[in-house]
Amino acid sequence: MRMQQERGGFEASDTGGSRQSTPSLVESEAEQAEGEREAWKAVLPSESYVPRVMPRLLSTGDMIATFLMIVFFITNATTAVAGGAAAFTYWAIGALAFFIPGVIATAQLGVIFPHEGSLYNWTHKAFGGYWSFFAAFCAWFPGVLVIISAGDVIVSYLQGLNPGWLTEPWQQGLFIIALIGLTSALAIQRYSAVQKLVNLVVGLTMLAVALLGLSGLIWLLGGHPAATSFSHLSDWSIRFDKNNGNLYLFGLITLAYLGTEVPLNMGGEVTRLRVITRHLFWGALLVIAGYGIATFALLVIAGPQDGAAPFALVHVVDLALGKFMGNVAAFCLMSFFVMAMVVYNYAYARLLMVAGIDQRLPVKVARLNRQRVPANAIFFQAAVAIVVTAFVFLLAPYTVKVTTPANLSTEVYNVMLASSTLVWAFSAGFLFFNLIRLHGMRHPLLRERRIVPAPILWGCVFCGSVACFLAIIGTLFYSWTSLISNTQWFIIISVLTFAYLVIAAIGSMFANSEANWESARL
Repeated sequence: MRMQQERGGFEASDTGGSRQSTPSLVESEAEQAEGEREAWKAVLPSESYVPRVMPRLLSTGDMIATFLMIVFFITNATTAVAGGAAAFTYWAIGALAFFIPGVIATAQLGVIFPHEGSLYNWTHKAFGGYWSFFAAFCAWFPGVLVIISAGDVIVSYLQGLNPGWLTEPWQQGLFIIALIGLTSALAIQRYSAVQKLVNLVVGLTMLAVALLGLSGLIWLLGGHPAATSFSHLSDWSIRFDKNNGNLYLFGLITLAYLGTEVPLNMGGEVTRLRVITRHLFWGALLVIAGYGIATFALLVIAGPQDGAAPFALVHVVDLALGKFMGNVAAFCLMSFFVMAMVVYNYAYARLLMVAGIDQRLPVKVARLNRQRVPANAIFFQAAVAIVVTAFVFLLAPYTVKVTTPANLSTEVYNVMLASSTLVWAFSAGFLFFNLIRLHGMRHPLLRERRIVPAPILWGCVFCGSVACFLAIIGTLFYSWTSLISNTQWFIIISVLTFAYLVIAAIGSMFANSEANWESARL
């Protein structure tokens, strides 16, 4: 209650100051600067509440495992191989222009404000309550869609193991709904026990990556020719040709690096400050290496065409190392996507939790269960994911007249995932906008806790912002599926993305009004 009163007092003083007439522009600017300094001191209720009720148990290893679960969706490599050897070019460009700048920006903001909620908290410090909720919503909603996409990957793997399984959309939908229920039940268990399971599964995932790399090497050493041409410079180059170009890969691969800030949704639960920078450094290295190894194995053994299916990651191990090792790889990768559904659920639930604590959402969503886990937020996300799954797989394929219901399910799924990913990319832009704003405010912690030299930091801000913008543009103009033309894709994705942003804007206004009303009552 005392923290709420203090926060309300700061807001009241700022508002009162804005009503006073100022005799000169200099005095007005001085008052504005003083108001900003007072805003720095304002403590959100979630900043003091979380450390009191939630244990600080996340070590560097735990956070690296969480980072890999969030960012390293290995099936992104099956999308990248469509560009042949140029996939490596785009992986490198995406890493240098977007991923590494995003990691540095995340580390800098995390060190300045090591609190629960990551982007929500950081944006509140830079832009205030309205934009903090807006950025948090844009980051939160895609997380729900990724939970569904992880379940859909598991369906693809089961179909790869036995083509007769889950052939109908309704079967796939019911299976994914069952997975959402199972993984949500796991997500509300004691966090330390769940984290140990996450660490184990990440170890299995690294084993699968090692098997992929070994498969590629053994394939070449065994005298087999590479299924992809690497010998000409044109194989590695960016092609702008309208009919045979590969520019569409920039958006797809850049967006595969999204999510650097998500593990820090639990920033208030890390054991010490250095965990923030260490997990980002090692996690980024493992992500870049993992994507490169998986892409290498797919291109060498399967090629751009046959390597484009999610199950190709298992098939290439089958071909090079035998069926037994292929089954081992399948088990490792399927365990990753099952656990990814758990991690995405409890990581994004933290955004709902801190918004509830800070009165941006109903306080019920922030309540913890006996295991000190935000169970209500997790159940709410699971309910949203189940509703979306039912629409995509159970309703749409059988209510719209199409030749094959499975095609419609694929179209709807890709459209929803792409549009939500664009919203996620928009929220990622706040990593860089926040640093620009804090610099303009002359925030003292930005100087005191700077982790890299200023030229490098602002170079990252510039490169990351431009790359994020270009990735959004590229995704708007290039379809993710051959079932939808580029023209139709642009119209559909534009409308849906705009709708998501409008919902976020309206929701932010209501949330900000609710917070102000609650503060006025105290």
